[in-house]
Amino acid sequence: MAAPSLLNWRRVSSFTGPVPRARHGHRAVAIRELMIIFGGGNEGIADELHVYNTVTNQWFLPAVRGDIPPGCAAHGFVCDGTRILVFGGMVEYGRYSNELYELQASRWLWKKVKPHPPSSGLPPCPRLGHSFSLYGNKCYLFGGLANESEDSNNNVPRYLNDFYELELQHGSGVVGWSIPVTKGIVPSPRESHTAVIYCKKDSGSPKMYVFGGMCGARLDDLWQLDLETMSWSKPETKGTVPLPRSLHTASVIGNKMYIFGGWVPHKGENTETSPHDCEWRCTSSFSYLNLDTAEWTTLVSDSQEDKKNSRPRPRAGHCAVAVGTRLYFWSGRDGYKKALNSQVCCKDLWYLDTEKPPAPSQVQLIKATTNSFHVKWDEVPTVEGYLLQLNTDLPYQAVCSDSSAAPNTQGVRMDPHRQGSNNIVPNSINDTTNSTKTEHIAVKGTSVKNKLDLKASTDSNAILHSCLAPNISNHNSCVVDMLRKNEGPHTSANIGVLSSCLDLRTVIPEPSVSSTIPSAQTMVTQQTIKTESSSTNGAVVKDETSLTTFSTKSEVDDTCALPATKISRVEAHAAAMPCSKETPSNPVATMKAGERQWCDVGIFKNNTALVSQFYLLPKGKQSISKIGNADAPDYSLLKKQDLVPGTGYRFRVAAINGCGIGPFSKISEFKTCIPGFPGAPSAVRISKNVEGIHLSWEPPTSPSGNILEYSAYLAIRTAQIQDNPSQLVFMRIYCGLKTSCIVTAGQLANAHIDYTSRPAIVFRISAKNEKGYGPATQVRWLQVFHHMTIPQFIRSAHFYFWLL
Repeated sequence: MAAPSLLNWRRVSSFTGPVPRARHGHRAVAIRELMIIFGGGNEGIADELHVYNTVTNQWFLPAVRGDIPPGCAAHGFVCDGTRILVFGGMVEYGRYSNELYELQASRWLWKKVKPHPPSSGLPPCPRLGHSFSLYGNKCYLFGGLANESEDSNNNVPRYLNDFYELELQHGSGVVGWSIPVTKGIVPSPRESHTAVIYCKKDSGSPKMYVFGGMCGARLDDLWQLDLETMSWSKPETKGTVPLPRSLHTASVIGNKMYIFGGWVPHKGENTETSPHDCEWRCTSSFSYLNLDTAEWTTLVSDSQEDKKNSRPRPRAGHCAVAVGTRLYFWSGRDGYKKALNSQVCCKDLWYLDTEKPPAPSQVQLIKATTNSFHVKWDEVPTVEGYLLQLNTDLPYQAVCSDSSAAPNTQGVRMDPHRQGSNNIVPNSINDTTNSTKTEHIAVKGTSVKNKLDLKASTDSNAILHSCLAPNISNHNSCVVDMLRKNEGPHTSANIGVLSSCLDLRTVIPEPSVSSTIPSAQTMVTQQTIKTESSSTNGAVVKDETSLTTFSTKSEVDDTCALPATKISRVEAHAAAMPCSKETPSNPVATMKAGERQWCDVGIFKNNTALVSQFYLLPKGKQSISKIGNADAPDYSLLKKQDLVPGTGYRFRVAAINGCGIGPFSKISEFKTCIPGFPGAPSAVRISKNVEGIHLSWEPPTSPSGNILEYSAYLAIRTAQIQDNPSQLVFMRIYCGLKTSCIVTAGQLANAHIDYTSRPAIVFRISAKNEKGYGPATQVRWLQVFHHMTIPQFIRSAHFYFWLL
């Protein structure tokens, strides 16, 4: 039997937008977080295209255009990237279709396509209840039900077991049909069966699995077709085979094929024509087949009753869609009264998490202050919250939980669809970022000791190497790329403003001089049109930059250093990894290795948090306390500790869904700021110039004294970046009091193109006061190159900013 957490069904009880009318025989696919539904019938064939956003919990009707197909039911429906193909189905009672339509979902544009017929044989005849499966650039059509009569009112059913292959063109359009020659015994004719395609990750050829269906009686047989050898076989399975059924759904997540619902025979019924059969019997039974071991597992048996309405009621002709590791089920009919010739359709939407969520990306720094961090991490699809934890080398006021322990929130009841703040539990921090449309780009940080050896300097200015060292102050950063509309060659550019938790060390050509350039800082603008969250992960990286031309190494300002503590290296998987247990030399940071334990910051609904405090668990506690029957942890009973200036903190985060807490992310480390340094320059603008480009900025909003100078840097190409793209090397292109500079075409010719997101040239700008350099603002200048070199691009008519 499966673990109980696997059966934690959730019904979506509140949503917005035009909800489609209940139906059966419809089909659905997923494009990222969108569930797209088409067709089906209930008092007529539905012809609308409905979309459900699983993140915002919103239904909407896209404004489709082009060759809009007629409504259909029991049709083929597959998704290839952002295009959807529809084949066949019932367009009205007794009349079936063999037409093929393509929908470009990025534009909601329909197009009727006409594939070439097979070189030998006829194209597929009109049908319904067939399977239509996609793998690679081919769709595979099997079986279905045809009408032998030319009179749609005189339905003469013919079950099919023919097999076709449809070759697709890349992006749009199709090539044509073919009839592969198969080996072995072909499955018997059938309709309303399911077919999925699965291929083992490491080895093996793709295989299509056909299960169940109807051919005068319901079927429970399993067939396998090797798509490389085109050989049919009946695999031997272990476990309890699901009851014979039709109009069920089959969904593949990982190596499991999940079978839910459908029509099943009454006890003692062997055929559809049983004289004792007064009504169809639907089921809510739920099983899966491990496609690697060919073993069936029953999750919900057909005999189990559900008196608490804690799972979907029996149904057939519904749709099932996998979004990540979550299964969504919508509508379908729950019975058919033969005597009354009527049916009842379900109106409910359910989902089920099939496994714990994967580890999120490393925690990324948006902004640091003297006593807080604004952090984020990449979203994990279909989760209900995130558990954020930290630890530090400073002694705690109480002993926290063990590093491998996490609160027991298996089955935590959280409604991810409710409106409101980021709070899941009391005292968690509200969401503070714009949540309109965010795309995440991860620049993976690793814990390495990296040496950069440049045989000759490419410029007489300073070479700057970025490093995620923990001993630099002012880890203020921003992970927001801001795009502005380009209104002309001399107006504000369409730029991406990104700040990261990278600390920058500059090496001046003179061997005896070195200075510190702090990390990138937040830049906020009112003209933001679209945000593109980019993350330069805050992993601890110890870096040594050596320039053989000058025989010098970068140094760090002593006033910015942490206590002489050896920082633990980032581990590949930190779910139960304690930090370094080496004893620091500074007595303030001295503590027992066993006391470096993880403390909760809180459980957050969204992927961002403002961290100014963390919770301390009483000594000996291994999990979060609960009150009464409440499933969510209660932090109100726990002591809190504030963050302190100039201190390094390690972070990790884990996602939570209906199956519990998933593994923790890799560890990131950030340092709170030391007061007195200037803020980062803001309002960066880039415009075209005869010599190259004009780069300008506004002074820091918090200079903390007089600004003595600004420095601007350009990320340049080196062999080092090719080996490790996450480690950027910067060249100083300007130093002075002015808030603008010219970047020449010659300098741009040496620029590194950052492909961690959209192709971009990366700049950093920082200000210096009496105390030193503050955090830098990082700017990603988005580009379209069309396979040109940078000098060619600068000279071409394509020298413009990437507009979205």
